[in-house]
Amino acid sequence: MNTKTKPFFLFLLIPLILSGCQSKTPAPAAQSQTLSPVSDTVHLTVWGAAEDEALLGQIIAGFEDEYSGQADFDITYTPQSEGHCTDALMADLENGADVFAFADDQLNTLVAAGALEPVNNPASVMESSLHEAVLAASVNDTLYALPLTADNGYFLYYNKDYFSEEDILSFDQMLSIAAEQGKKVSMEWSSGWYVYALFGNTGLTVGLNDDGMTNYCTWNATDGSIKGIDVAQSMVEIAGHPGFVSTDDAGFLEGVQNGQIIAGINGVWNAVAVEKVWGSSFGAAKLPSYTCAGKQVQMASFSGYKLIGVNAYSKESMWASRLAEWITNEENQMRRFLMRGQGPANIHAAASKEVQSSPAITALLEQSEFSNLQRVGGNFWQPVITFAEEILAGNPSGKPLQEHLDIMVTGITAP
Repeated sequence: MNTKTKPFFLFLLIPLILSGCQSKTPAPAAQSQTLSPVSDTVHLTVWGAAEDEALLGQIIAGFEDEYSGQADFDITYTPQSEGHCTDALMADLENGADVFAFADDQLNTLVAAGALEPVNNPASVMESSLHEAVLAASVNDTLYALPLTADNGYFLYYNKDYFSEEDILSFDQMLSIAAEQGKKVSMEWSSGWYVYALFGNTGLTVGLNDDGMTNYCTWNATDGSIKGIDVAQSMVEIAGHPGFVSTDDAGFLEGVQNGQIIAGINGVWNAVAVEKVWGSSFGAAKLPSYTCAGKQVQMASFSGYKLIGVNAYSKESMWASRLAEWITNEENQMRRFLMRGQGPANIHAAASKEVQSSPAITALLEQSEFSNLQRVGGNFWQPVITFAEEILAGNPSGKPLQEHLDIMVTGITAP
């Protein structure tokens, strides 16, 4: 889902190995230098998620204290969704935020628009950040943004009162158990981000063409061991199962809270709320397999990262860069995890005991083997939603499933 912003926690294995032999990465030498502001007062605008207001308030206050002897600051925080950051920035790039958080799938667009300059201290950032997060922040091996989080994926939440560790390996088994109990297992089909889970590990492909904007897609393929129609037929069977419900974030949490949903596929941002309800029965794991073409197919996932960018048109670019570095340093990524439960992209913070003991992040680590970086153009989303809506509604148009698949792929690959 492009508003949440998707190989992924496999790289957490690296910090586990390295944490015992590496010391904390020192601050870049440039950070200790006194910087001269363009004007007597340094005016900066920061965009971040509305949910991060308290967190960013603390981080910005710390930045102002750190550099209090070098400049007077006037730093304004404005809520802005990471998923829609690019749209807002492109509306008035020269007057947009100096520093902004955004989802990694927007990087190519921002670079192509000239909104980002290469990062000043790439070697330092690469050394202190998880490898896949660096890849997500780079275009053609050039680092254009600072990695902030490495948790933008999804996994399975489940209530241990209903499911054993063996049950959660099979989506079919989970649906049967939920139906027997008069309960539901949830997954959001109103988003291509989650629907990808059913196509992503079948040999059917989707991704960006070399132009960085249009897509290729074989989800309607009529050959191979698993064909597009096989996935579509599996979706029909899942949609009609009494133990299944398709619902969004709000519906998932509501169902958990009222006891109707006992398992669901969702992201780490809801971990605190779900654990509060289920308590000691809270469980998290990699995604299960599902039946497709008579086989058990492991569900795939998109993985993603949140990044911090510095506007190439910022009038205070040097200070904006220092603020971006401050927001993404080890201490503040750890602060972000403790306050917001978001997985750090910093290699040392990611290796900390607190992060490694998080059930949600452990689940993401388990799922990493079956996840792929989200790289799709804008035409991907709506055709997938339309296709899934037809399936959920029981195919009211009466068209053959292959025709629905062909229509979807035509939309996805449109120029």
